[in-house]
Amino acid sequence: MGFRIEAGLADEILRELKKSYQIYAPKRFPGQGRFAETDLIRYDEVSALSEIVFDEKSDYPAKEVITPIQQAIFYFTEEEYRASRGKSKPILLFARPCDINAQRVQAKIYAGNGGYEDLYYTRMRERVKFVLMECPGGDDTCFCASMGTNRTDDYGMAVRPDGAGGLLAEVRDEELLPYFSQAPAADFTPAFVTENETAVTPPEIPDKETLLKLKAHPVWQEFNGRCISCGACTLACSTCTCFTTRDVVYGDNPEVGERRRVSASCQVEGFSDMAGGHSFRPTAGDRMRYKILHKFHDYKARFGDMHMCVGCGRCTSRCPAYISVTATVAKVNAAVAEIRGALGQ
Repeated sequence: MGFRIEAGLADEILRELKKSYQIYAPKRFPGQGRFAETDLIRYDEVSALSEIVFDEKSDYPAKEVITPIQQAIFYFTEEEYRASRGKSKPILLFARPCDINAQRVQAKIYAGNGGYEDLYYTRMRERVKFVLMECPGGDDTCFCASMGTNRTDDYGMAVRPDGAGGLLAEVRDEELLPYFSQAPAADFTPAFVTENETAVTPPEIPDKETLLKLKAHPVWQEFNGRCISCGACTLACSTCTCFTTRDVVYGDNPEVGERRRVSASCQVEGFSDMAGGHSFRPTAGDRMRYKILHKFHDYKARFGDMHMCVGCGRCTSRCPAYISVTATVAKVNAAVAEIRGALGQ
C-alpha cells in the first residue's frame, strides 16, 4: 500500500516503530569528514526523519549495521567461554538498492559458502527488514546500472522524500502496515536509477590461460607507486568481508576478556603473510590485482550469479590516492584485449 506522510506524522510513526525496532539510516556527523570542516555520513540509529540523509550517498555502507567493524564474538575466563548475545530487537535498515543487493553477496560468503553458516552474520541478518531509499541518481563514482544492482525487490517498505519535509511510502510488510493507519493513502511505487554518469564493463576472461597472463601483466605495476595500502577502499566497500580476530583482556588479568572480530583488508601490507615469512601478495600491485579480479571475475566464476562489486563507488570516493575503480577496470579490459589478441582469440 502507498501512503503520503507529513513530517510530523512521520516522526510519530518513527517513535512508535522504535518501541519494537532499532532504526538505522545514513546520518550526518558534522566536522568528522576526512578533510577540514567537512562532514561524514555513516549509518547510525535515528529517532527523527530530519536525521536521515536522503540526498547524498553515505561515506560508509549499510553493511556496518549487520557486520560491524568491531564485534564481540565470545567472552572468556580461565575456565569457560560464552558466545556474545545478538541484538534483542529487530532492525529497520534504510538502504539504497546497491547496499541491499550487497547483502546477496554477503550472504553467499557468510551463510552459503560450502555449507558453513556464520552465526554472527545470520543472527543479525535475520532481524533486518530493509527500508528502500529511492536513489536520486548517485554521483559520478556510482555505476550500479552497469552491475545490475540498481534494482531490488528485497524490502519491506520503500520511501521517497516528498519535497515538503514528509515522505511518500510503499509498505509491503504486513507487520509494518498498522503503524501507518493514520496516514492518507497515495499512489507510490519507487523508481530506480536506469543510467549512471559512469559506466563500467566487467572484463571477459574466457579461460585460464588468459587469466594467468593477466595476473602477470604489467598493468598492475602502476599501483606499486600509487596505492599506499591503507585499506580505505575495502573498509568502505559494500561487499568486502575480510576480518581478523583480536583478544581484549580486562585489567591486569590475561585470563579474562573477550575475543573480537575486527574488519581487515586485503590491501594492507602483511595481510597475506604466512608462518616462515612467506607472503602471497607482497606488493601494492599484487594486492590491487587480487582485489580487482576478485570483485570483477573470481567471485562470479565461483558462485555464478553476479559480480561481487555492486557499483556503489565508495572505494573511489574514499581513496586518498584518488585511484578510480572504473579507470582501473578500463585498464584491465585493455590488458585483456591485448592478451586475447596475442593469443589469437
